[in-house]
Amino acid sequence: MIETSAVPALQLSGLVKRFDDKVAVAGIDLVVPPTSFYGLVGPNGAGKTTTLSMATGLLRPDAGTAWVHGVDVWADPVAAKAMIGNLADGVRLFDRLTGEQLITYTAMMFSVPREQIAPRVADLLDLMDLREAAGVIVADYSAGMTKKVALACALVHAPRLLVLDEPFESVDPVSAANIEDVLRSYTATGGTVIVSSHSMDLVQRMCDHVAVIAAGRVLAAGTVDEVRGAQSLQDRFVELVGGRHTSEGPAWLRQS
Repeated sequence: MIETSAVPALQLSGLVKRFDDKVAVAGIDLVVPPTSFYGLVGPNGAGKTTTLSMATGLLRPDAGTAWVHGVDVWADPVAAKAMIGNLADGVRLFDRLTGEQLITYTAMMFSVPREQIAPRVADLLDLMDLREAAGVIVADYSAGMTKKVALACALVHAPRLLVLDEPFESVDPVSAANIEDVLRSYTATGGTVIVSSHSMDLVQRMCDHVAVIAAGRVLAAGTVDEVRGAQSLQDRFVELVGGRHTSEGPAWLRQS
């Protein structure tokens, strides 16, 4: 019998996705250990969002399988999704609800016990610094506020796995610091976080594991120290992905 601790929080095997003639994900294999803080990095168009969408049941793969704590995401989607808190890129919220209503509605969808819903919503509104905007419809939120209320919705049912696509984009520094503290506590007490980000500083500071993806393939994966070696993560990323221009730029752009 396999011990629960040995089962990956997320395992991807041979994931493939095509859009017409374009191969967005070309056979990704990835193992995310439980209680890890796992960073997913890559250039624009690398396939990060498509991979996370397939991993969380939002987008059906053309081939391959995804398991969350041993549960097949596509064979048993209800059980798998109950364990996932998902902050997805580009997914519309029910933005005619107020912030408080949206978090409450999400809690109800995940069958949070009724007596626990109001306290959880209150805690999350305070955590995300959204108390004053609790009664404002989400359609009137700024980009940063929308990101924060979406993150609150991902957290409200206390999932075992958090999948966050650019969670700190447009979020103010104070809120970002508060969220970082919560995520560190979350992994320290048994949760697992997967974060997709363009910020190498964020990944190097917060993550213990990282995967570098480009052109729909994993170029390197492992602990942060294993992947970066003797370099900074930024330099290792550029070395793996390529495409850096060392030119001073066109003559007309220089000021002297």
